[in-house]
Amino acid sequence: MKLTPEQLALMQIHAVCQTHAETLAEALQDLQLRAHTLDDYSHLAKEDRRLLDQFAYRYTRLQDDMGARLMPAVLKALGEDIGPMSAIDRFTRLEQLGWLGSADEWLAMRHVRNQFAHDYPDSATERFERLQAAALAARQLVAIQQQFTNKLGSISH
Repeated sequence: MKLTPEQLALMQIHAVCQTHAETLAEALQDLQLRAHTLDDYSHLAKEDRRLLDQFAYRYTRLQDDMGARLMPAVLKALGEDIGPMSAIDRFTRLEQLGWLGSADEWLAMRHVRNQFAHDYPDSATERFERLQAAALAARQLVAIQQQFTNKLGSISH
């Protein structure tokens, strides 16, 4: 069966998101193995800083690419007119269609991501707490990406 241009675009952005998700999952696993405490976080070795940078990059890229590119591509491939839709309308529509568990959860994860990526508090305790919240949100994000992967077969066939 020949794929439509919308389906081809969807497959392309899905592959990008899948790469981010796989690398993010590896970073999460490595972070868990290191089991940093607040004291450790205050005195990171170069390798640990690089791991945190990789985590931060993949986490923000995955959430950005999913929200700005993958989700609209899914809706377009499903024949939805997304032109007049705001981002929250797209999230809500994906929730209605069973692609996204909760639009509100997605927005909450986006809030965590924005705090983690854009705010740099002076307190090491607060930075550590934001890292912990981001790691939890990143695990949810990887799970959502897997849900999208599982549902993609219904569009391409």
